[in-house]
Amino acid sequence: MDKEILRSEIFRHLDGVVTAPIVASLLKKEIIAFIIQKEKIFLKELSEEFKANEGYLNVAIRALASQDFLNYEVDNENDTITISVNEKTQFLQKYSLLYFKVISFFKNSTDIKNQINEASFIEEFNELSNSVKDNFGIQFSDSNEEKEVQLQILKHIEGCIIGPVIVHLGMTGMFHKYFMETSFQAAEFHKNSENFEVILDFMAHLGWFKKMNDNYKFTETGIYFAKRAASYGVTVSYLPLLNKMDELLFGNASKIREIAEGEDEIHVDRAMNVWGSGGSHANYFKVANDFIIEIFNQPIHLQPKGVLDMGCGNGAFIQHIFETIERHTLRGKMLEEHPLFLVGADYNQAALKVTRANLINNDIWAKIIWGDIGNPQQLAEDLKENYEIDLSDLLNIRTFLDHNRVWKTPENNRPDRISISTGAFAYRGKRLPNNLVEESLKEHLELWLPYIRKNGLLIIELHALDSKLTAKNLGKTPATAYEATHGFSDQYILEVDVFKKICLEAGLTTDKDLFKKFPNSELVTVSINLLKS
Repeated sequence: MDKEILRSEIFRHLDGVVTAPIVASLLKKEIIAFIIQKEKIFLKELSEEFKANEGYLNVAIRALASQDFLNYEVDNENDTITISVNEKTQFLQKYSLLYFKVISFFKNSTDIKNQINEASFIEEFNELSNSVKDNFGIQFSDSNEEKEVQLQILKHIEGCIIGPVIVHLGMTGMFHKYFMETSFQAAEFHKNSENFEVILDFMAHLGWFKKMNDNYKFTETGIYFAKRAASYGVTVSYLPLLNKMDELLFGNASKIREIAEGEDEIHVDRAMNVWGSGGSHANYFKVANDFIIEIFNQPIHLQPKGVLDMGCGNGAFIQHIFETIERHTLRGKMLEEHPLFLVGADYNQAALKVTRANLINNDIWAKIIWGDIGNPQQLAEDLKENYEIDLSDLLNIRTFLDHNRVWKTPENNRPDRISISTGAFAYRGKRLPNNLVEESLKEHLELWLPYIRKNGLLIIELHALDSKLTAKNLGKTPATAYEATHGFSDQYILEVDVFKKICLEAGLTTDKDLFKKFPNSELVTVSINLLKS
């Protein structure tokens, strides 16, 4: 079992989940053919020609460029984006109809739990899986470039089918150790065993199970994927949004996100998103131990009075922080004399309820409070008024949150700023110039300066890659999926070097000894920083 190859399959599967709806939507408008005819065109011209929402069209085109299907050039000085064809564009057009095969399945797969009982869904799944087994009847080309695109698209389609399935099975307990270590039958896991066998048989075709009579047993490959099911969770959680690609690109982009107060989000399956995030972020939590241990091993008079986890999600990180401090630091031996104030804040009321319940179940004391990362002053006032806690006395921590702030147009639209980012950013369909996104991050970080001067800001953040770099490293990074889902949902992921530059502009310095990036290469998509002013 080659783990590098299997990891590459996961990344290519995720690429497919976002690429399929993009290509299908562009194909309906014959946009790919139009680009091929023009050979080179400005994004603005393309958007006007097809009456598209320029911001989301930018995200879509950049995703295709990240898959090496197009060339994409950003000129931040003149605020222009140029799109041009490359040697693979014609092959994308040639095989693009394959992506249509999974669009109907995508729409149903947001409710797999119930759909498994539907004959029409299983019939569609069976037809799809049989087509995958037969490579959709494709005769592989003698041309290396064409064959490369054929294999790439087939792996995309495979990912579109298996992605929602593996997330459903992971969330419903099939990848429990019990099932991985013993053989089992479909009836042990699902009351509609005949339908469920169709799904298990496809996974057996992928090499995840061995089937003997009516019994299934995990292979080493299957165990590898099962243990990494959460890696699919975040991308698949955006299927409600990806299923509305036509509206995103050509409809009323604002309406897609409109919900009444108190209603659940409609662009993302938040429970799935939290599940996927919790599983895939666990490794970063472990690395953050070094930061936390060093901070809470200082002389007691230099230590923060506690910790604020901004964007607490399901409370897993607060629990991890408390257990780390309690077991491995000087402060952990002094909790009676010097209690640790734990505060979890989140914008999402559902997340606050989950956090509160999880911490109570684990016998951890914490204050759980509503908070907006874009309004630290209000949070500070609420903490002081309700709990007599000074925000500045706490170590501020957040994980994968600053890029998910609510967009605020910068007060200072500096004409002298020329961004070095190659990202694609939007708010409710409108394209945001990269210069503006950089300035927005700077002003956002400056809001936190009064509250982090004393104890600093420990931040785990997601980053983008240049689409050219992603295109050269297909199967080695999840960047295409991350940047597409976050771009379509109005989030602002910047390259790690851009992020660090803006931190410095805002008056924040990075502790070089504690700075970490993942992976530790040019393909960095996550960093951990301890920022101080």
